[in-house]
Amino acid sequence: MENIVKDMAEVFKALGDPTRLQLVWLLNLGGGDNLCVVDLAEKLGVSQPAVSQHIKILKSIKLVEPERKGYRVYYRINTEMLNAIKTNIDSLFKMAFEPCSDSDPCD
Repeated sequence: MENIVKDMAEVFKALGDPTRLQLVWLLNLGGGDNLCVVDLAEKLGVSQPAVSQHIKILKSIKLVEPERKGYRVYYRINTEMLNAIKTNIDSLFKMAFEPCSDSDPCD
């Protein structure tokens, strides 16, 4: 459980920034279309270096995957990691809203 808590803290820290949340949102909206830093910076109205720094943090939690095409790197959401994050959040809410019992003790 300690590892899950530590991992979740890193995820919440990474997603706690509005710009990074917008990046995740934009990459999810792409419907499989990968976007490069230039595209993302234009859509968000921020600089390319700023987007690169935010992408670096999202890559550190493995939520974003890069794919090089020529001179540009395109990014997409790692859906397996997104599902793992969802599973952990669902478990957190389950523990918060469902009382423990003798037959189903809380860990």
